[in-house]
Amino acid sequence: MIDNVSLDLMAFVETQILPRYAAFDKAHNISHATSVINRSLELARATGADINMAYVVAAYHDLGMSGPRAIHHITGGKILAADLRLRKWFTPEQMEIMRQAVEDHRASASHTPRSIYGKIVAEADRDMQPEVVFRRTVQYGLSHYPEKPVEEQWLRFREHMNNKYAAGGYIHLWLPNSPNKAHQQELQRIIEDDQLLRDYFQRIYNEEVSQNNR
Repeated sequence: MIDNVSLDLMAFVETQILPRYAAFDKAHNISHATSVINRSLELARATGADINMAYVVAAYHDLGMSGPRAIHHITGGKILAADLRLRKWFTPEQMEIMRQAVEDHRASASHTPRSIYGKIVAEADRDMQPEVVFRRTVQYGLSHYPEKPVEEQWLRFREHMNNKYAAGGYIHLWLPNSPNKAHQQELQRIIEDDQLLRDYFQRIYNEEVSQNNR
């Protein structure tokens, strides 16, 4: 049981929503959704936000991966807004805030999330521990570009790291004093050392390929 989350809401999410993540790649699977939920609830308690709203936003945040990835945040917001079953627990005003929060969670968004719930899920979605970031990126590459040889996987991986996580990258952290800040600094230190970054990539790539071939 997750403390302070409505029991019937939790039962609904665990039986009707979370299983949908089984259809997505390893970087956006049930394990990822559960991690985002747990981090969102920690941040909600720290900020005084509504626990049930934070829980639902986190649970729905990547459902848009059922369509094009580039607009998955928009699609996810529409999925949440259209799910009238949520009216059992939330007002139309709360539904709109949660829709916006799902839309605002994407890392490449240039605007500040419109509510504390958007900031919470955006921050929770950014587990910036280097091992987590590197593994999810390798997993995504193997899942979506399985035909690419290792050298092309490495080039895609390095380009993504530099565009998103390096100093001057597009990712934003929206909550002060987040654990992600220290992880971001460690990520940037590794990215600046191309050989060290390659070593991380090669180890994780070998592990993932070995696991996939079992």
